[in-house]
Amino acid sequence: MALVTSDAHAGLLSAIGATLPGASWQRCRTHYATNLMAITPKSSWPWVKTLLHSVFDQPDATSVAAQYDRIIDALADKLPKVADHLEAARSDLLAFTAFPKQIWRQIWSNNPYPLTGPQETRI
Repeated sequence: MALVTSDAHAGLLSAIGATLPGASWQRCRTHYATNLMAITPKSSWPWVKTLLHSVFDQPDATSVAAQYDRIIDALADKLPKVADHLEAARSDLLAFTAFPKQIWRQIWSNNPYPLTGPQETRI
């Protein structure tokens, strides 16, 4: 198995590491967005959600990384805790970019709603 997508539950991460050595881990973007909104002032939710979603609308890995940098810069002054949270989650949230663009939609979340088409069985 090359990649596991899940939330960031410590016990789950430990089990993944123990049972699937060598597999990459992708933090589910849907679960991450929920975690991020928990530290974001409610009045800023629409703006922050729009910024976060813009990362996943990029055409290639280089553009994803550049957009991620831009959103952190945009948030740094007004919402520094949110910017720090995003920076800490960078590698976990962007692991999907190491895989072919054609499968990004299937691997960046373990929430079935944002996915389209047939899916493999999930652990």
